[in-house]
Amino acid sequence: MSTTVETVSAAARTAPAPVIVAIDGPSGTGKSSTSKAVAAQLGLSYLDTGAQYRAITWWMLNNGIDVRNAAEIATAAAKPVIVSGTDPAAPTITVDGEDASGPIRTQEVTSAVSAVSAVPEVRTLITELQRSIAADAERGIVVEGRDIGTTVLPDADIKIFLTASPEARAARRSGEVKGSDLAATKEALITRDAADSGRKTSPLAKAGDAVEVDTTELTLQQVIECVVTLVGEKQAAK
Repeated sequence: MSTTVETVSAAARTAPAPVIVAIDGPSGTGKSSTSKAVAAQLGLSYLDTGAQYRAITWWMLNNGIDVRNAAEIATAAAKPVIVSGTDPAAPTITVDGEDASGPIRTQEVTSAVSAVSAVPEVRTLITELQRSIAADAERGIVVEGRDIGTTVLPDADIKIFLTASPEARAARRSGEVKGSDLAATKEALITRDAADSGRKTSPLAKAGDAVEVDTTELTLQQVIECVVTLVGEKQAAK
């Protein structure tokens, strides 16, 4: 009996402490690739909060909601059922039971998501969903977005804010979309930054206690290693 107890106690001592990691930053800084890789490497769950805002935007467009009308968006916000799978190796997202992982990445959704996500009623609902997912992650979770460290999970164990120059971000994003125009991509990113940073509800912002990582001159692997080290140090200190 005592041997069993000692074995369990030893396992408990060696198992990494659950940790909540908030990774914020604008588009094109490597948030998604970094977050998924870090979560997979550390055995944590993963949540792409931007996908949830894209999902509700896609639903609005598909259901005839005027995405320029905040009142109309607010009234419809609670109707769709959004479910996010948190396996970093194969993250999923469904809306009313339908796989939305592909449709939410269209240009139509990209053009409308800032307006929809700026509506307070939308942010309140999605924020509650995000907090419940984080609370249910037994081993811990990496949550990426734009307001995670400031609004969604202000008590996260570690907060990281990724940045990069507009040129680097535009080059990365253009590389993801065949035939895209680099100058137009850069302009679109700057416009999105202004919309996200300037909205009244939960704007894009670096938390006061976040670690800023400039990814402009770093490879993806270097960014991943940097974040894994930061998280590991936090786990060891818990």
